[in-house]
Amino acid sequence: MKIAVVGTGYVGLVTGTCFAETGNQVTCVDIDVRKVEMLQRGEIPIYEPGLDVLFDRNVAEGRLIFTTDLVEGIKGAEVIFLALPTPPGEDGSADLKYILKVAHDLGPILEQYAVIVDKSTVPVGTAEKVSAAIAANAKIDFDVVSNPEFLREGVAVEDFMKPDRVVVGTTSSKAKKVMEKLYAPLVRQGNPVIFMDERSAEMTKYAANSFLAMKITFMNEIANLCEKVGANVDDIRRGIGTDSRIGKRFLFAGIGYGGSCFPKDVQALAKTSRDYNYDFRILQSVMDVNDDQKKKLLPMIKEYFGGDLKGKTIAVWGLAFKPYTDDIREAPALENIEAFLEAGANVTVYDPEAMNNVKAILGDKVTFCHTPYAALDDADALAIFTEWPQFRTPEFEKMGKLLKNRVIFDGRNLYELDQIREMGYTYYSIGREKVVPA
Repeated sequence: MKIAVVGTGYVGLVTGTCFAETGNQVTCVDIDVRKVEMLQRGEIPIYEPGLDVLFDRNVAEGRLIFTTDLVEGIKGAEVIFLALPTPPGEDGSADLKYILKVAHDLGPILEQYAVIVDKSTVPVGTAEKVSAAIAANAKIDFDVVSNPEFLREGVAVEDFMKPDRVVVGTTSSKAKKVMEKLYAPLVRQGNPVIFMDERSAEMTKYAANSFLAMKITFMNEIANLCEKVGANVDDIRRGIGTDSRIGKRFLFAGIGYGGSCFPKDVQALAKTSRDYNYDFRILQSVMDVNDDQKKKLLPMIKEYFGGDLKGKTIAVWGLAFKPYTDDIREAPALENIEAFLEAGANVTVYDPEAMNNVKAILGDKVTFCHTPYAALDDADALAIFTEWPQFRTPEFEKMGKLLKNRVIFDGRNLYELDQIREMGYTYYSIGREKVVPA
């Protein structure tokens, strides 16, 4: 099939590359001239494991091309994906200006029937707005479909090529056949393509992400209570995670969720609820608890240093909101680093992928280090914000020699308490007892 993908951000680039991998002819369109030139040179602007292999192969074989020309990009396309940003407003609403602008532009240039697919995360009723914007100037027939993405950063290629399910919102039998044909190579093992109406599909994405955010937040609340009653949140996680009704995933306590999806989608669903005069109380609690959880380590660090961080050096391991990505949107590390700096501390940082993105924001306010151990050199304490695998089995003796104090503030519960106790560290984590040297 001939496919166009409008927007070459995270979702658009993964979508276009993966559809090219299944043999389709894909043209990706973006108005950012610099980004398009970069992609045409074979350079990928995001870090996503495995994407480079598929990208290089499909560019080399001519199935994946890039352009800034919308007319050229959609010419002959049977399916046109809209993978454009929907940034949150101050009230939590999703901004649809980019999607509706492209929809207005598509109307007069469509030359044949096409299925226009909303791939971006959009509020209920967006498919109708997109359809009206296209229809205002269209001379031929078309359908607008809602097809939300469920990609996890760090494993997005696998999620796309082997989806748990595909959700398609359409009431058009013609569009349904096109989407069935498009996704057939990806669901050969029997995972479902679930068809529903457009509004239900739009709501499904928000419901899924908000539920997962709620699950994370619930465990963080349990962890906070564990600290009060002397229980261990890791034992509780194992105790409830083996219940098939609950499941093992998204039960790890920590310093809150971040990224591009969970914060934005919870806010957007709450805004939709207000628009329809429904008080979705649990969502407000999820947002409030998560905001507080991101600051969880700060009082622990201040307590250890007697309330005064002035002149102290805090080493930070992990800047991205999660491992296997360079995404720093809503990352807890950033908020804490700003708090450290405001308190008069010096900050040294290390992250395998996200340092350039942070450097663009913080500049020389912090010291960027090429190795995790370099960040520890002569630092007063270590704070961990991202659970990168290379942080899980460090050389504790080497760390102890580099740090002024053998103290770790672990926002991701990476280490076993007995292990840390044997190494002679003071160790603060989430929902577990504080470890102090004997």
